[in-house]
Amino acid sequence: MSKQIIGVIPARGGSKGIPRKNIKLLGGKPLLAYTIEAALACSLITDVVVSTDDEEIQRIALQYGAQSPFLRPLELATDTALAIPTIQHAVSTMESLRSGNQSFRYDYIVMLQPTTPFRSAQDLTEALNKLVNSDADGLISVIPVGNWHPIKMKRIDAGYLNDYQYWPVENPPRQSLPPVYMVNGAMYATNRDVFMERSTFRGAKCLPYVMPEERSVNIDTEVDFVIAEYYLGRNQKAEKPNG
Repeated sequence: MSKQIIGVIPARGGSKGIPRKNIKLLGGKPLLAYTIEAALACSLITDVVVSTDDEEIQRIALQYGAQSPFLRPLELATDTALAIPTIQHAVSTMESLRSGNQSFRYDYIVMLQPTTPFRSAQDLTEALNKLVNSDADGLISVIPVGNWHPIKMKRIDAGYLNDYQYWPVENPPRQSLPPVYMVNGAMYATNRDVFMERSTFRGAKCLPYVMPEERSVNIDTEVDFVIAEYYLGRNQKAEKPNG
């Protein structure tokens, strides 16, 4: 029996860093559209739902094929609103809408932030299969930190520069350091009951899904948009046949 999986894309209207960021054009297409298209192309995701407080974003979400049957409450659309209650609201609302005369519950939840536009349908399929076929509670996508390794980080104490984390060799080459990863924002997948009852994406056991740099661009600033345009152009060029 196939699993019921909801993909929730949180896309509020307000954004201080980049106004209307979630629908700002990237390569001639609203940023939000990239995440919707990848989610719709993943056959494992039962429902692709955009949670927004904004009617224009809702209209664009519907235009690109996502569901958006409700507007998010204003208290979940502020700068300080947290992701977990926002996704919980979307899940409980969708379950209520789908229940009808019978109780309905999803098996898994995956949050897909529109600010990470280059995750692919293949990424989603591989990650969700990895989670569903395991005993883990959750899965979070990550990227190797590269040269931003914590061993190379410093802190300032009483005006003096000190190592953030002790290492016996000063200024070690990156290749000699143990692998470290950081969350890239592309996907947070969780067992439904763990997420709804314990309010956690990770749960007690959390799997990693390692992604490359070119699919991990996380857009928060105008510079990030420039970087995203570069990768988009490079990928489009690579896809064109020679000659």
